[in-house]
Amino acid sequence: MAARRTLAAGSPAVPQRRSYSVVDERFERYVTELFAAEDPILSKIRARHAAENLPAINVSPEEGKLLYVLLFAIQAKRVLEIGSLGGYSGVWLARALPPGGELTTIEKDPKHAKIARESFDLARLHGRVQLIEGSALDVLPRLPPGFDAVFIDADKEPLPKYFEWGMNLLRRGGLLLCDNAFFHGAAIDPNDRSPNALGVRAFNELAAHDPRLVATIIPVRDGLVIGVKTKDSA
Repeated sequence: MAARRTLAAGSPAVPQRRSYSVVDERFERYVTELFAAEDPILSKIRARHAAENLPAINVSPEEGKLLYVLLFAIQAKRVLEIGSLGGYSGVWLARALPPGGELTTIEKDPKHAKIARESFDLARLHGRVQLIEGSALDVLPRLPPGFDAVFIDADKEPLPKYFEWGMNLLRRGGLLLCDNAFFHGAAIDPNDRSPNALGVRAFNELAAHDPRLVATIIPVRDGLVIGVKTKDSA
């Protein structure tokens, strides 16, 4: 999500700075118009988010299309999302899956979960999305491993724990994805010692140095960590 929520997996809300981006908006607009134009369903979902006063922190269209392309490239069939918000990113993820594929998405906030379910219904994704309500750290231990991709877009303080769960639940060759890698610039500000900033920096350090993962950060919107799990143990 372009300026992250602290929603889904649980924890207090972070300051919302949805307009933050490391990329010139003219280039973002060019990419969106050429490669990631929203169809009527995605537009309706975003409009519903605004009407329901959801935090304006969902992924941008160009981020959604990037996630779609990544999942399509690895022919993902099982995908895990930590942090559903209102289902906008989940629609992009689920649409990339083949027949028989499934997105499992976790959302703590009951209002957000309700809107996400309605978004998935609107997108006609019946049978392709499993939404689980609850705190991510309570839900993750119950999930079977073997996911092709894990997308993390949730509260920041527990990101190191999400990293470990993501790695444990991924298959070898699977993608670990995490939004808000720059966290409004806090990732490169050593003076920011807030729990959220520390969580983001710790996650980035883990992604950079864990011997089980080959990763980098793509400077799209607020930064997206992209990693490939290369082995099961260090």
